[in-house]
Amino acid sequence: MEVVQEEVSPQISHLSEPHSADAAPAPATTESLPGGAQAGPEHPGSMTDAKVRAQGISVYYGDNRALDKVSIDIHAHEVTALIGPSGCGKSTFLRCLNRMNDVIDGCRVEGRILIDNEDVNGQDIDVVRLRGRVGMVFQKPNPFPKSIYDNVAYGPRIHGLAHDRSSLDEVVMASLRRAGLYDEVKDRLQAPGTGLSGGQQQRLCIARAIAVNPDIILMDEPCSALDPIATARIEDLIWELRNKYTIIMVTHSMQQAARVSRYTGFFHLGELVEVGTTEQIFQNPVDERTRDYITGRFG
Repeated sequence: MEVVQEEVSPQISHLSEPHSADAAPAPATTESLPGGAQAGPEHPGSMTDAKVRAQGISVYYGDNRALDKVSIDIHAHEVTALIGPSGCGKSTFLRCLNRMNDVIDGCRVEGRILIDNEDVNGQDIDVVRLRGRVGMVFQKPNPFPKSIYDNVAYGPRIHGLAHDRSSLDEVVMASLRRAGLYDEVKDRLQAPGTGLSGGQQQRLCIARAIAVNPDIILMDEPCSALDPIATARIEDLIWELRNKYTIIMVTHSMQQAARVSRYTGFFHLGELVEVGTTEQIFQNPVDERTRDYITGRFG
C-alpha cells in the first residue's frame, strides 16, 4: 500500500467524470448512521431508494465477532468501495450480501440485508437464484478448467437462461464484449480459460459473472494479483460496468478507491466507521480513525 502524506489525500479522478480540482471539500458533519458509523454529506445512509440496505449486520465465527452492527445503504448503478486494514471485516460483509457465509461452519449472521426491499435471509429465498442476481468476482482469477466459451456459458446453462445454442452464443459473445475480452479471444473460444494471462482470466471471470444478468456485482480485491497494466484495464471496465450494474468492491488500494468509486465506506475492527462520497471520505473525513488510515498512520 502506498503511504499518503498527512496533508495529501489520494487524488479523486473518476475515469469518465473527473472531479474539478477547484471544488471545495464538503463540510464535515457528525451525523451518525444506525450502528454508530459516521456519515458525511450525501452519504448512502440518507437514501430512501437504496438498491442494497444493510441494517445492524453482525457476524460471528463461533464466539468471535467479526462484524459489529454494520448499517449502510448502497446506491444503484454506482461503484461503492470498502476500504480498511486487513482483517477489519470488509470481505466478511461482502459475503453477507449473497450469503456466501452460509458455507462457513460456525458462521452466524444477525441483522437484515434488503435488496430491492427483499430480505436476502428470508426463508423463501432461493440462494442459487440470489447468487445469480448478486454475482461475485474474487481476489485471484478462478476460471473453471473449461474452454473460454464454456466458462461464460456455465451460468446461463445452469440457470436456464438460454434455450438453444444460438441464444447461448449471443449471451456468451455479449458478455465477453461487455468484459472487454471478446476481441482478444474471438478466434480461440474453445481454448482453455486457464491458458489466458492473469488480467484476461479476471476479465473472463467478470464475463462469467455478468452472463447471468445480475443486478449487483461484488468484487473482492479484484486487482490484487494483477500487474499495473492489467489493473488499469479492470478499473476502466469497472467504471463502464457501473452504468448497468451496482458494484460493491473491497480494495486495499486507496488510490484505486479514489479512481473508480463514487462512494466509500471505511471499516476498522469489525465496525463501519464512516461512509460517504469518495471525495468527502478522502478530502474531509469526519472520524479521526478514517483520517489516520488514509494518511498512513496505521493499516
